[in-house]
Amino acid sequence: MQDIFRHRHLQYSPVQHHREARDQKCKARKGRPVLFTLIGTLLLVLAACSPGSNDPNVNATPTQPAVNGFGTNANHPHSLLIFPDKTVLLATHYGLFRSADDGSSWKEVAAGSGQLMEGLMTDSLTSSPLNPKRVYVLTYPTLNPRPQGLGLYRSDDQGQTWKLAINASDLSSDSTIYHAWAGNETADQVYVYVSSKGAQGLLVSMDGGQHFSATGTLPFGRITTLLALPGTKHDLLIGSNEGMARSSDGGKTWQKVSGVNGAVYSPIVTTGAGKPIYVTGDAGVYASSDNGKSFTLVTSQAAFGSLTVSPLNPQMLYAKTARETYQSSDGGRTWKTLPQVKGNLFELVADPNNAGQVYLSMSYPTELYRLDGSGKTWQSLTPKV
Repeated sequence: MQDIFRHRHLQYSPVQHHREARDQKCKARKGRPVLFTLIGTLLLVLAACSPGSNDPNVNATPTQPAVNGFGTNANHPHSLLIFPDKTVLLATHYGLFRSADDGSSWKEVAAGSGQLMEGLMTDSLTSSPLNPKRVYVLTYPTLNPRPQGLGLYRSDDQGQTWKLAINASDLSSDSTIYHAWAGNETADQVYVYVSSKGAQGLLVSMDGGQHFSATGTLPFGRITTLLALPGTKHDLLIGSNEGMARSSDGGKTWQKVSGVNGAVYSPIVTTGAGKPIYVTGDAGVYASSDNGKSFTLVTSQAAFGSLTVSPLNPQMLYAKTARETYQSSDGGRTWKTLPQVKGNLFELVADPNNAGQVYLSMSYPTELYRLDGSGKTWQSLTPKV
């Protein structure tokens, strides 16, 4: 089992966040839940994900009175990591927060007033499966003009302290890195995706993010998600708006994956080497039992905006639409509705210590809940002002 269960989505970029915001506006629609593909420019996304947009929630500013310990009504989550030792990291539009006691108490460790990353939103948290203390996070501007320090940051102490690994301008013509994913070859390996480089946009670093090189030519115009397959050093899976592809040589060459039609936009999730792999896309939820060489559509009844699997039970899945959360105990074939939580549902992450528990982050304002083992009650982990 991996040292940390990473909802690789859990690595939402601001692009994905924008898609979720639009998904919220479709809540009143009947029939199959609608999600939007990832294509779009980051400038439009940042406009929709910052003060001054048409969203009344976003028009609130971080200078207004805080409604909870995560800030004002304007704040919203971008990425979440849950560690087996009960450490929780929450990257938001206004602040990077850490709890060392499963959400009982919180500390803003970066992106706050007078802190490193001030004036930047944090996103795309990822941790090395070989060293859970090695964590990465990406930053984007909260307001224009672009502040200094945009790029990839690294922590060597599980998110307590951070340092800039590389400036985004060193990698990208538009100073934007879209995603980050820790690799499996060494604890210093990390992948990033830079869309301005086109088909050469998947880059890899072997020195903790200080230097990057191209992996090879991507088979898709854009990619939306990546999984470094557990138990391997060079096997990768990527999702895109055109399907999925697999590489067995660290991204130098790719083969299209059979069984997946249309866009893939959730993180690709699994519990470990040789275990089922899951992803959701336009057609529904897919599963692979051959280490990602092929996928089968296990349900076409819903397209979920967030998907996570329990590291203790590879058949236990959790997912959400704009309004509801769901649980499956048979690998995604059937689903039951979980108790409702009022608000803007954003992201689910399975508890690494209890298959019956799952964490749920909320937007506008930022909130965090945990479903207890009975599956009947959501407990708030949101700090008070």
